[in-house]
Amino acid sequence: MDLRILYALILSFLPISELRGGMPLAVIYAVDNKIPIFFVFSLVVLMNILAIFFAFYFLDNIHKNFLKAKTYKKFFNGYLKNFQKKVDKFEGKYKSLGFFSLMIFVAIPLPGTGAWTGVLLSWLLGLDKKKSITAIALGVLIAGIIVLLGTLGIISVFS
Repeated sequence: MDLRILYALILSFLPISELRGGMPLAVIYAVDNKIPIFFVFSLVVLMNILAIFFAFYFLDNIHKNFLKAKTYKKFFNGYLKNFQKKVDKFEGKYKSLGFFSLMIFVAIPLPGTGAWTGVLLSWLLGLDKKKSITAIALGVLIAGIIVLLGTLGIISVFS
């Protein structure tokens, strides 16, 4: 296995880059090596969906232990203060739309709107975890399709 596909999968799992960073790399790898695009698309989407479960596990279990460290607590509280403004804005605008709004939020392929942020949003608002996982996973799938189409369009322009 080429390291590019491994990098693509790692990027797809990590916060910030998520599949928005991993998908283009994986698709370029697939095109260069004549691998079915659907295969790498599926791997990248599944890796980003796996991150949903890890993020919930982290927030529900590991996060409590990390809060004991001053540096982590300071970082998280600062991040949370800024993020809370986004949560309040999101909740005010989209509460009536329910989990559909969480799915749409995650589906928008922009930095800061992926699975990790969707999990944090769900966790902070105390939303039902099973419904949130479904909404976030569907959002990841939609974002994956959008990023895939964008990547294929860019590849076709330059080839």
